[in-house]
Amino acid sequence: MKRKRFFLSALGTLVASHSLFSRSIRSDQGIVAKAGEGRYHGHIQLKGVNQNILDVKVSGKDTNGDLAIFEQTSLSPKRGVPLHVHPNQDEIFYILDGEYHFQVGETKHELKTGDTIFLPRNVPHAWVQIAERGRMTVIMQPAGKLEEFFVAMAALDHEPTPAEVASIFAEHDMKVVGPPMKVE
Repeated sequence: MKRKRFFLSALGTLVASHSLFSRSIRSDQGIVAKAGEGRYHGHIQLKGVNQNILDVKVSGKDTNGDLAIFEQTSLSPKRGVPLHVHPNQDEIFYILDGEYHFQVGETKHELKTGDTIFLPRNVPHAWVQIAERGRMTVIMQPAGKLEEFFVAMAALDHEPTPAEVASIFAEHDMKVVGPPMKVE
């Protein structure tokens, strides 16, 4: 009985200290990301699935992995991402400018400036840029490895094959389950 009580006490202390530690690594000063700037990486110029520019506005490093927010400047008309799944993250897109088509499961949506779409975890989704240029805010909750995915895609020195893209997705806890959407 004493061992059980000791074990439960030790476990409680470990959980409490983890909770305190998790809260203590967040800044109590807030986070400011100025217009046109990205935290930690500056502008992240993607290669591969599109040539868009990502700015990290709130990093998972800032939130102990709870949340990440990105601003995407879309420079790749008629291009998007392959149909893929995030098993552990919900994703929200807010269209700041332009027009995009999204697929969520089997349903397709047309979004324009001011529209928002919520993409639940474990549901296949894709999007394609329709307008010549556009901008979106992308929110991941929890943060997952999307920031590191963007950095990896930007570091490429060549246009990746679909197999390489699928591999990079997998390394960052996403799974490609189909091709990119076609513009109709």
